[in-house]
Amino acid sequence: MNRLDQLFMRRCFDLARLGAGRTSPNPMVGAVLVHDGRVIGEGYHQAYGQSHAEVNAVNSVLPADEHLVPYSTLYVSLEPCDIQGNTPPCTRLILEKKIPRVILSYIDHTPGVDGAGISRLREAGVEVTVGVLGQEGKNLSLPRNIFIRKGRPYIILKFAQAKNGVFAPVENRQLWLSNVYSKRLTHKWRSEVDAILVGANTALADNPKLTNRYYFGKSPYRVVLDRDCSLPRPLSIFDGQARTLVFTENIPAGPKGINTSFHALSFDNRMAENLLKSLASQGISTLMVEGGIKTLQHFILAGLWDEARVLVAGQYSGEGRMAPALPASPEKSYSLGSDELLFFRNPLQALNLN
Repeated sequence: MNRLDQLFMRRCFDLARLGAGRTSPNPMVGAVLVHDGRVIGEGYHQAYGQSHAEVNAVNSVLPADEHLVPYSTLYVSLEPCDIQGNTPPCTRLILEKKIPRVILSYIDHTPGVDGAGISRLREAGVEVTVGVLGQEGKNLSLPRNIFIRKGRPYIILKFAQAKNGVFAPVENRQLWLSNVYSKRLTHKWRSEVDAILVGANTALADNPKLTNRYYFGKSPYRVVLDRDCSLPRPLSIFDGQARTLVFTENIPAGPKGINTSFHALSFDNRMAENLLKSLASQGISTLMVEGGIKTLQHFILAGLWDEARVLVAGQYSGEGRMAPALPASPEKSYSLGSDELLFFRNPLQALNLN
């Protein structure tokens, strides 16, 4: 693996992330077309149902450079598709354009692809290299591959805690800990996921809107666990500003409210698994779990989480309930003014995605 291969692959990753929040349930993918060390085209998958990264990269080539395409190398963050979906297979485009060399980071485990794209290209005489910055490519593609292979959304745990580990007051009321930078960042995260989940106690205590108001892009579906269906309708989650899915053992009769639907769920020891199965059946491939403590702990104890983003405030709090403990050490940390962001990854979830 040479330095230039890594450089161009990192550019693929940067491009891919530009599609965050708009490609689901398809993966984020970036592509760069290079001739003799010079980028002549680049693109990314911009939105579900639209052209894939490889197509956009080829289409971006200037007329003066089009004659160079059959002598170029195509870098792609994820294996080109070999199936007809909303768009034609990208392997066909690569062969039609006579691109002689393709360098990939990771494999797309989508049924019908999963190595078939690589095989198709190699059988046609294309030189294919797989595994450039493979771990980074694997991590980037995890939301798609988890959704496909495990039949559930990719799960992000997100919560804030005081510097001394306090998560919330003893009584059930709101405690705001993080700063304005962290608040803006959490709204960016909301724009990048399909759905955001809270338990009934959090909905009642914090009365959160769970919408994206401080960043560009869409608001996610709002998912609420309300066993007895007792949450009062004046709460913000029922304001109709975003789609709300209520999972309950007691589906109400009569009108359900604007942009709100109710779904049956048994609150037993398989609650999380059945909830995730239901969400996946509705095309929800990424889920952010925001709380409260019991809800977060339920997912942690079940091992049903893929990454966690913990905001540690630059302030201490008085007596209160402690934040959930994660069975892993932080992989990275970032400074957000007076706050600190700790990033965790569940090492067990990706073991079978090789």
